[in-house]
Amino acid sequence: MVAKFFGSLFGGAGHEPEHALDEQLPLTQAQELEETRTALGTLRSAIRRAGSVLPPLALSRVRQTDDLLANLIDHIAEHGASTEQRVLLNAIVTDYLPTSLRVYRALPPETHTDASPESEKLLEQLDILHSTALDLDHQVRTGAIAELSVHGRFLQDKFDVGGIHLTPDSTLREGETH
Repeated sequence: MVAKFFGSLFGGAGHEPEHALDEQLPLTQAQELEETRTALGTLRSAIRRAGSVLPPLALSRVRQTDDLLANLIDHIAEHGASTEQRVLLNAIVTDYLPTSLRVYRALPPETHTDASPESEKLLEQLDILHSTALDLDHQVRTGAIAELSVHGRFLQDKFDVGGIHLTPDSTLREGETH
């Protein structure tokens, strides 16, 4: 709308269509989380497809990580997280975990055994990703606790001025003290 207004003032020179401007706007946190949630659904489908190829221990680790990520997305949707935390979450869901699975599945079938060096490498990667997801979950939840504590201190400072404690049933008149 603003672009149309300025375009009409200046004869439309250099005017971009409105939809082009919309594509350049950053995603809101809710949209970003919804995209991450959708990507997790796609990842879950890939995990199911890879299930017959993955060693049982790897499949178990992937599913544990998947469950952890799903719960973390729900928690962040409700309580929020920093930009860095959301970026890491998205990267795990859309890049790091799918890449490990894709590369392993591309290996020759004879390497898809429980004890192969390739399976050991996959397990190492999955353990790192699971540990990273656990750390991220802890950071997000600890950050919420810290934020709650900071807000509590703010409220204490705001409403505990000079030792006056306001309660719902107490009213102070000018010059009066309890």
